[in-house]
Amino acid sequence: MGREGEFNLENVEAQMRKGVLDFLILLIIAQKEVYASEILTTLKKSDFVIVEGTLYPLLSRLKRAELVEYSWKESKSGPPRKYYKLTVLGEKTLTQLKDSWASFDTSINRLIKAYEKSH
Repeated sequence: MGREGEFNLENVEAQMRKGVLDFLILLIIAQKEVYASEILTTLKKSDFVIVEGTLYPLLSRLKRAELVEYSWKESKSGPPRKYYKLTVLGEKTLTQLKDSWASFDTSINRLIKAYEKSH
């Protein structure tokens, strides 16, 4: 356990990753109907690795919020799979998140450039 007042870089990085996870998953689902392991593979290819134990509760929460819905489809290589797609509300929410991200990105990059210029 760290000392009181100690800065925990790992915790900050974990919070940053957690904060964008919903957005990333909505971006992936918006591209096409996907099942959970495809989401995990896409995240991994983007160097954003999460585990199934993190993904499934998140997908359930997005479904309860009516941002995604799913349907069962037969699989050629096993049992039926649950395929996720965005709802109309999910599409609207994703548009708002993209706008928010663009604003964050601009602000953060402005601050990074100012920092780099001063060093």
